[in-house]
Amino acid sequence: MSYQEITIIGHLGRDPEMHYTSAGVAVTSFPVAANRRYRDVQRELIKETIWFQVCAWERQAENANQYLERGDQVMVRGRLNPDPKTGSPRIWERRDGSPAASYEVTAREIIYLDGHAAEETEEQESGATPAKLAELIDKDIPF
Repeated sequence: MSYQEITIIGHLGRDPEMHYTSAGVAVTSFPVAANRRYRDVQRELIKETIWFQVCAWERQAENANQYLERGDQVMVRGRLNPDPKTGSPRIWERRDGSPAASYEVTAREIIYLDGHAAEETEEQESGATPAKLAELIDKDIPF
């Protein structure tokens, strides 16, 4: 047996878009930007943003579409979906000709870190409030 999971904390790049499959199953997708700031060996501040395309299904898709909007902060746990042809992230070229990669994630869990959405959804019944989540995240950071 094998298993993989990815956890992303970031902000939505645009409002979620929902549609239904031919079988009537709700599917919602939205981009999440995960930002990282660090200093290089010359002590210069480096800002890095990685975009993930998140896809949610069924009730979770309906909740994400109803309660999330551009700019909201979320934590997404799910599985990374590689390009079926290469097994890697989907590689493509931007309009300006520069290379880009698309990291696609199927959400298993979405935790809304902005208070207005977190208080409204059934996924929050586990007690994972933004304050509790921040406390857990801080405990995992070794510095």
